[in-house]
Amino acid sequence: MVRPYLPLNALRAFETSARHLSFTRAAIELCVTQAAVSHQVKLLEERLGASLFHRLPRGLALTDEGRALLPTLEEAFDRIGGLLDQFEGGRFREVLTVGAVGTFAVGWLLPRLARFREAHPFVDLRLSTNNNRVDIAAEGLDCAIRFGDGAWHGTDAVKLFDAPLSVLCAADIARRLREPADVRREPLLRSYRADEWLGWFAAAGLEPPPIKGPVFDSSSLMVEAAIQGLGVALAPPSMFRRPLALGLIEQPFAITVCKGAYWLTGLKSKPETPTMRGFRDWLFAVVAEEGMAAA
Repeated sequence: MVRPYLPLNALRAFETSARHLSFTRAAIELCVTQAAVSHQVKLLEERLGASLFHRLPRGLALTDEGRALLPTLEEAFDRIGGLLDQFEGGRFREVLTVGAVGTFAVGWLLPRLARFREAHPFVDLRLSTNNNRVDIAAEGLDCAIRFGDGAWHGTDAVKLFDAPLSVLCAADIARRLREPADVRREPLLRSYRADEWLGWFAAAGLEPPPIKGPVFDSSSLMVEAAIQGLGVALAPPSMFRRPLALGLIEQPFAITVCKGAYWLTGLKSKPETPTMRGFRDWLFAVVAEEGMAAA
């Protein structure tokens, strides 16, 4: 079946009139006459062989056919508009949608983001944060940076760097911690990974106390609780260099335990675009430059 040719002006006239339910207000938006809008809609109706509006004494009402057509046209024009918005200075701005565990986003990526923008000025980065539970496909992500062991179903994962955990706490509490055994007397702030404190006490050669402290789904939130003196956090110091440098938090002991690493992950089913490859290459170049590369 040969479908009728549908002029773009006629489709736009219909979509605008349908939003306003008025040829007059559509004409104002499109900067044409009311007669021109009415003519374009009539042309579209003739091409489709169906009425799209009920012409009423005071405005318009969509017919069933008009209601069926409108959502698809609205989506199409929105997508076209979004695509055209990506052109800037004669260049196409490519969109890159990245998800990152919040601790990595704040503690590592944001301080270096200006360097990425300088290296890739025509990439429109969209960054969303999560608590390590992310559905790349459902959230429309190009890639995601996660913490763990790299084993996530249906994804390719490449290690960025290890993130050893150590005790972090406010200065007042740090003064009470003369030796690692003193940590057992403090409230232990926890992540949802239950074995982290057990691993740290094992690395310190100590029997762990009952682990009963509050649980946080984000290391950033947990460390903020530690800054406010609510207890002792176990988190990667490499992600909290700024609060450490400012004296907001202290690392009283050098003892660390490694329970995971940061990984760049993407769907196995999604081909890598040049923009995704550029982001990946930039990440690993910075990691190597700073001597953080994974073994």
